[in-house]
Amino acid sequence: MYFRQFYLGCLAHASYLIGSNGEAVVVDPQRDIDQYLDEAERQGLRIRYVVETHLHADFVSGHVELAERAGAQIVFGSAARVEFPHIAVSDGDELRIGDVILRALETPGHTPESVSWLVIDSAISSTPQKVLTGDTLFIGDVGRPDLAGSRGFSPEQMASMLYDSLHGKLLQLDDGVEVWPAHEAGSACGRSISTDRSSTIGIQRRVNYALRPMSREAFVSMMTTELPPAPRYFPVDAELNRRGARPLGELTPQPLPPALVAEKIGNGAIALDVREAFSFGAGHVPGSINIGLGGQYASWAGTLIPHESEIIVVGDSGGDIGEAVMRLARVGLENISGYLDGGLAAWCASGRAAAALPQIDVADLRERLPLLHVVDVRRPGEYEAGHVPNAKNISLAELEERIGTIDRSRPYAVICAGGYRSSAAASILRRHGFAELYNVVGGTQAWIAAGFETEAREGV
Repeated sequence: MYFRQFYLGCLAHASYLIGSNGEAVVVDPQRDIDQYLDEAERQGLRIRYVVETHLHADFVSGHVELAERAGAQIVFGSAARVEFPHIAVSDGDELRIGDVILRALETPGHTPESVSWLVIDSAISSTPQKVLTGDTLFIGDVGRPDLAGSRGFSPEQMASMLYDSLHGKLLQLDDGVEVWPAHEAGSACGRSISTDRSSTIGIQRRVNYALRPMSREAFVSMMTTELPPAPRYFPVDAELNRRGARPLGELTPQPLPPALVAEKIGNGAIALDVREAFSFGAGHVPGSINIGLGGQYASWAGTLIPHESEIIVVGDSGGDIGEAVMRLARVGLENISGYLDGGLAAWCASGRAAAALPQIDVADLRERLPLLHVVDVRRPGEYEAGHVPNAKNISLAELEERIGTIDRSRPYAVICAGGYRSSAAASILRRHGFAELYNVVGGTQAWIAAGFETEAREGV
């Protein structure tokens, strides 16, 4: 059996190519699908099936385009009710590629249609060697149960289903069966996913907090308490996956001259500056949002930019633009009218003013306290573990809806862990009319490394 995991760091997403005797299946593909076609060709494999473990909410899949280009069939759980030709599977249904058997195991709970896949290399044994668990079972965690509200299920109902899927099915497998999920740490589909990309049923039985022996009631309570808000692009992506996304090649950004960019911004378009925080701070198109390509760009763009917004990309080079547009498409942001031709240099050469966002280091911040008020845009758990004294915590994901709680008349330093999220947050605050803003270079990590005093929640 040929088995390969493809890992996409910016979305913490894992997909798989499995082959045997010249045939192959791809499981949970990302939207840009050339890598699967190229690898299958190198290995002498023909892709026969494109399998989805569920309707993904955190990224747009390339299943339709991949199936069309490879001449393959798409496979979904029977409860998915997708709008394109596919094979609908239920418990026990099998796919065969060469000597490899993939057996469907319905495991609802994260979503109603979730299916895990037992992988059996019959040339070795008739018992499963691996299980592809999608978002049902992660390494160190399980899938969140609150993403199916639009389909008529409460988080409590989904958590109860998840309990049955875990204890009645996955934990019935032998301890040696390898676990290969669709995500690792960094995905919003779980709460405390490990950085490990695979494990075994036996190890997870021992170390995964959600698999400890407990009653259904205790499990449901645990899984539905203090859930972080789901990013707003999740329902959009799930629906795109149900309908089938258009080919990625149809999304070709057009160069736009500064005058047209200015006109579009005036009519409500968002200028998305994908450069690093320092370059953005030195100068940018007024009103831009800064989400740098160097971080979790796609997921933050999907979280911070409304799906219906017209987007104009601002970057340093053509390569940046292509990468930026492709990664936006991965989270379903397709309303991209173009990019600023010539970047910020062309904007300034056209006689238009650039804005700036001052950057300060942690030593400067310490000297200017308490005259500067600090907004910490990390997640609550990060903040509670240690923060600049008297800092106000508003996570970046909630900033837009909580801007009314911030006094616009005060000067603010915006801080996160390292300076990436804070630059995005400061750019949003500037769009909302906050005048005196500073981005803290190095963030809380630099503050702590300098030995400066922190506050923390008692017991953390």
